Amino acid sequence: MTISFFEFIRQVIENPALLITVILTLGVILVNGWTDAPNAIATCVSTRAIGPRAAILMAAIFNFLGVFVMTMVNANVAMTIYNMVDFGGNSGDALVALCASLFAIVVWATTAWYFGIPTSESHALIAGISGAAIALQGGFSGINGGEWIKVIYGLVLSTGLGFGMGWVTVKIIEFIFKGFDRRKTSGFFKYSQIGGGAAMAFMHGAQDGQKFMGVFMLGIFLANGQGGVESFVIPVWLMIVCSLVMALGTSIGGYKIIKAVGMDMVKLEQYQGFSADVAAAGCLLISSVTGIPVSTTHTKTTSIMGVGAAKRLSSVNWGVVKEMVWTWVLTFPGCGIIGFLMAKFFIWIF
Repeated sequence: MTISFFEFIRQVIENPALLITVILTLGVILVNGWTDAPNAIATCVSTRAIGPRAAILMAAIFNFLGVFVMTMVNANVAMTIYNMVDFGGNSGDALVALCASLFAIVVWATTAWYFGIPTSESHALIAGISGAAIALQGGFSGINGGEWIKVIYGLVLSTGLGFGMGWVTVKIIEFIFKGFDRRKTSGFFKYSQIGGGAAMAFMHGAQDGQKFMGVFMLGIFLANGQGGVESFVIPVWLMIVCSLVMALGTSIGGYKIIKAVGMDMVKLEQYQGFSADVAAAGCLLISSVTGIPVSTTHTKTTSIMGVGAAKRLSSVNWGVVKEMVWTWVLTFPGCGIIGFLMAKFFIWIF
């Protein structure tokens, strides 16, 4: 099942609830591009392989391409998010609950950005819609355990595999270039790292863009009283809209997060930054193809930790890591509770 652009516009004009849902969804996508995408370019900016403005423009372009191209090829992640919760029953209350969860995500993400802490909008999204579904259904019957288990797989994949691939990749790079004069390889790694940053931005769009398109389609179906739809085809116009909004958010930039991830946590050389980008992009590609929703933030930051730890453990600023880990740990319960309370409050009001 799908929907044409003109039919969508007609429904938005006729249904104020759908209009609010669309605005909130696009707001979350914008915030994701603004606060989450900077992780993709943190390493190439911190090693001065590319300037901040050029890096942000590059990230905006490749975020756009990632959303569009990967969804055309494989939309498994979008389907996982769509089927993760049950907003069935009263379609009006379901739409209100969905809006509440999106509002919770915006609040959580902007607060974390204000303090310069790289939080995971992916986990905020999953927690927010799960909390809202529990509030709507009055219990855990609103959660699809079969799809939710993929989140646990994703958590292990983004942290354990991200760290491990970062460690292994940098060791391989060091072995290959062991006998080379570092001055002669600096140019190669500079341009390679720019390519690695582009690959990371592409995979960020591929992963996170699909998550939000799944929620977008859920909002459209709920507004039409079609909460029982189990499968759908993402229309090309929606890919373009989400791509452009995420690219716009990325273009706003998030230098606080670039500094926290790429400069404060580990002091990287260009070959190390390249290793972190390749490792993280590879991890995201695996998860996207298999339909596992992972945190692009966790994947990138743990790959950087792995690269730093491969040199020596003291290379990693564990104080900064501790702040990040606390934010990650608190995201699920924190955003879940906010989504739950907001859903109860919004349903009571409306």
